[in-house]
This record gives sequence, structure tokens and C-alpha cells, in this order.
Amino acid sequence: MTDDVPPWAEFPPHVLREYAVLADGRRGALVGPRGDVAWLCAPRWDSPGVISAMVGGAGVYAVTPTEPFVWGGSYEPGTLVWRSGWTTATTSIDCLEAMAYPGDDHRVVLLRRIRAGDRDASVRVVLDLRAGFGEHPMRDVARGDGGLWTARTGDLRMRWRGGQRASVDDAGRLVAHLVVPAGETHDLVLEISDRELPAPADADELWDRTRATWADAVPTFERSAAPREARHAYAVLRGLTAPGGGMVAAATLGLPERIRAKRNYDYRYVWLRDQAYAGLAAGVDEPHPLLDDAVAFTVARVLEHGPDLSPGYCVDGSAIPHESTLGLPGYPGGRDVVGNWVRDQFQLDALGEVLQLFAAAHRLDRLDADGHRAVDVAIDVVGQRWTQPDAGIWELGDAWWTQSRLSAVAGLRAVAGTHRRADDLADAILSETDRRCLDPAGWWRRSPDHDGTDASLVLPPVRGALAADDPRTVATLAQVTRELARAGFVYRFRPDERPLGSAEGAFVLCGFMMALAHLQQRDDVAAFRWFERSVGVAGSPGILAEEYDVDERQLRGNLPQGFVHAMLLESAQRLAGAGPSRTGGVA
Repeated sequence: MTDDVPPWAEFPPHVLREYAVLADGRRGALVGPRGDVAWLCAPRWDSPGVISAMVGGAGVYAVTPTEPFVWGGSYEPGTLVWRSGWTTATTSIDCLEAMAYPGDDHRVVLLRRIRAGDRDASVRVVLDLRAGFGEHPMRDVARGDGGLWTARTGDLRMRWRGGQRASVDDAGRLVAHLVVPAGETHDLVLEISDRELPAPADADELWDRTRATWADAVPTFERSAAPREARHAYAVLRGLTAPGGGMVAAATLGLPERIRAKRNYDYRYVWLRDQAYAGLAAGVDEPHPLLDDAVAFTVARVLEHGPDLSPGYCVDGSAIPHESTLGLPGYPGGRDVVGNWVRDQFQLDALGEVLQLFAAAHRLDRLDADGHRAVDVAIDVVGQRWTQPDAGIWELGDAWWTQSRLSAVAGLRAVAGTHRRADDLADAILSETDRRCLDPAGWWRRSPDHDGTDASLVLPPVRGALAADDPRTVATLAQVTRELARAGFVYRFRPDERPLGSAEGAFVLCGFMMALAHLQQRDDVAAFRWFERSVGVAGSPGILAEEYDVDERQLRGNLPQGFVHAMLLESAQRLAGAGPSRTGGVA
């Protein structure tokens, strides 16, 4: 391969359901079925990509069998330690993959352990780091004692162990052909840092510490209705959450929500709504650490910004950059984009979810004095701004979105026990919303100016905005089912007169919302059906994106989508309360 060969020629992109995610809370990588790491930003989530092949940039780190193979894989339970498994005509090969955990603020440590089956395993290794989304090839590449390689790319330092027999090819990549004897293992340790690298650590020590840290970090969720899925979801959320509590919405940018529809965004930032969903899921029955993380990050933002609260932030609490493009081809059917326009929006519903988060923390005795002050500030902001148009949960043009008002009502009701003025404000908002947004048939419209209903409107009653048997709750769930459900999946809303699925994919988040809504209606069979269909859209790695193309059976959007995994985690725990003694159905 030479410089004039496109980077995708040798390692073309995969469908999204085939990617596994590796993460350590500070950054994340995606690895495909050919053992190709196709995405990695370093040293932090929103840094430029050092491997950006997934969006048409340069760079790759691949460990691939030299024989034809079929692929499989799985995570070690309760971890983001991924096992790529390959079966060839002569043997089986595994490659354990992980980011060393806990991570370091300035240093990425990517661990790969190749394990041969009952015969020798032959693999080809390619390492090509390109900082600045592909702009900066490796330079100063040098081999040291024991086959240890060092190099620079942009402002980053690189050190690589395990490639003793590697050589530099015409394109400046490190390439090696490894033969691992039957029954043995071979370690590759890649380090990338924006500072001087410390002394190398032993690979066994790194693996032992990584597994021990994951074991301490992820609960078993044995009392949930789906322990394996709940535990995996928590591990994904843990991997997305940085020190200081900020959880990025996803590890990637630019993966299209709809092919060729120019709906591509950068999700490597913290959305307060997503953060609240994750915290609520981590506090259903007991206060798991992700609840404290969510509260800490959110309290700090509310107290710092008050009425100017943004819907999203960088993981360090700074402002999200304005949108720009990189000039890359993008993932097929999409386009590249960095930054996010959410920084300039107002989203009333996020304040409602934040109040829900604070109420859950108070219930579990995890809300301190600053937290109670943040509750007061959030109530004040809702009181000041609830009459104003906002961008809403789907970040559309400003309007008087019904879901935003009902989410605010739910949040206010949740904190009313400790902040009495919240109830009066909730009553006022609900009364005006009822006057302006209730369809004559008794279900909630999207807004006074938008026909049809919205699948997200099934969640506020679950959160306490309205009673389960309130006619508006029952009628809206029935209307969402009639208008927005197809083939067992649900769409956000009807953007036009075309059939469902023509404008966008089914929304995986809303499938879990439907599970919770049917559970509230005591229709346990429907609740489990919605849950199981939504879980089932994932591929072997169990990683979920934002949307699902029902016809093509493909995931769409950035990976892994944090709020989807959060709603999965919450649903799995709440479904554990269902049982044979419950009866009912949606009227």
C-alpha cells in the first residue's frame, strides 16, 4: 500500500452493528470484525482523531488473520474487554482487546492479546497513527531495544511493544507478520500521549488491573429482568463517563442517522438530558456510582450557569465548539462534522430530567447542600422560561413542544416534596399545556402548531407528570401505537405524509420508553415485547445506536448511544417488578 491508495482500500468500513467499543472513561475506540481499530481520538473524547478511517480519514490499527476467516466475538461479562474471535480453515484465533482501565488523562494504553488455538495462529498487524484526523503521519519512527517502537504524530508521542519483527512500509506504517504458537499468547501494547511517556508497564499487570477495576466498577444487576443486558449497558455507560462525572453522548462523530440525509452530528460531548437518564438508571433501586457522577456534573453546571444553562458541555464543563467540517469523505452515506449546534439551544425538557435526577438522588440520600441549591436554581429557570419556545428533546426548531412542558411538570412534581413551590408551578404549566396541546380526541399533540403525536410523550407520565389512569396518558399511548408503531418498532413522529421509515429509522430510545409506558399500564407482556425487540437490534457486541432501519435491519447514528443504553438499563430493572400477579392492558 502506498500514499496514493485510499485508506479504505485495505480496511473498508463495516455496518455499524459489527463494531465493538473500547473505552476507559477518557476516550473511546471502535474495532471492527477484521480486528481493525477504525476510530480513536486522543488524548480525550473531543480531541482530533488519531485514527479516523471510520469517517474517511487516515489511520488504522489492525490485527487480522492471514487466512480466510469468519468472525465472532463477545465481551467479558461486566467489562469493555472485547474478544475478537476468528475461525479459519485450520484453527481458531482470539484477540482480547481493551483500553487499560482506569485510564490516564494524558495517555491512551490500548491492550491487544493474540491467543492461538490448537494450531499456530498467523496474523498480520498494521499500525498507522495519523493525528489531526489524518493530517499528520507518523514521523521519527524508531526501533529500540527488545523491539520497542517509538514515533511522533502531530503533538502526540507513540510507543508500541510486541512488534519485534515489524518494519516500516512505503506508506510509513508499521507492518508485521506474527505467528503465535499453538496454545500461546502474544501481547501488543500501544501507548499514545501528549506528554512524556512513563516507564513501560508489564502487560500482565495492565491486564490484571484492568479486569480488577472493571469487576469493582460494574454491578451484577442480578435482580433485574435481564441481568446480562443490564450489566453490559452499565459497563458501556461507565466507559463513556469521564472523571468528574461527565458522560459523553457517544464516542463518535458523523455517523449518519439517515443515509444521505445530512443528519450527522458530533456526539463526543455531555448532554444533560442523557446524563440525567444515566443517573436515573443507576439509581432505580440503590445508588450505584454513576448516579453520583451524574449528579456531580449536573449540579456544577446548573450552579455555574443558571438561566444560561446549555443543553450540553464538553466533559470538562467548557462550551461545546461551534460546528465545522473537516473536509473528509465521511462514513458512507454521511458527512464529517465536529462541534455541535446544541451549545446555542434552550431545551426545557432537559431541566425536567435534571430535576428528576436530583429527586432520585435525594430519595437515596445522595444530594448534598449544593444539590439542593441546584434544585432551587433549576425551578427558578423553569419558572422564568417555560412559556418560551424551545428546541425540545429532538433539538428541532424552536416551538412550544408539548413533551418539554410535560417533562418540566414531571420534574417539578418529583421535587415538590422538598420544594413546595414546585407543585404550583407544575399545575400552571400542565393547565396551559392542556389548553394548547391536547388534541380534541384526548391525546397529546407534538405542539400547538404540529399535527400528530410524538413517541417521547409516553415518558412524562411514567416520570409522574400524569397518573397512569389519566385519560390523556391512556389516549396518548394508544395514539402513539396507532400512528408511530410499525413491525414492532416505534418512530419519533411523522415528519411528513410518507410511510413510516421513509424519512428516518425507528428510534431505539423510544422502544424502551414504550416498554416503560406499557409497564405503567400493567401490560407486562407488551412491556417485555418492546424491551426484547429493542435489545435485539444490536449485533454481536451488543452496542446500540440511536436509530434502527427496520427494512434493512441496520443501526444508524453514532456509537455507542449513551441515552439508549441508559434507558435499556432502567427498563431492565423496572421490568423485574413485573410478574404473573399483574394483569391489565392498554385501554
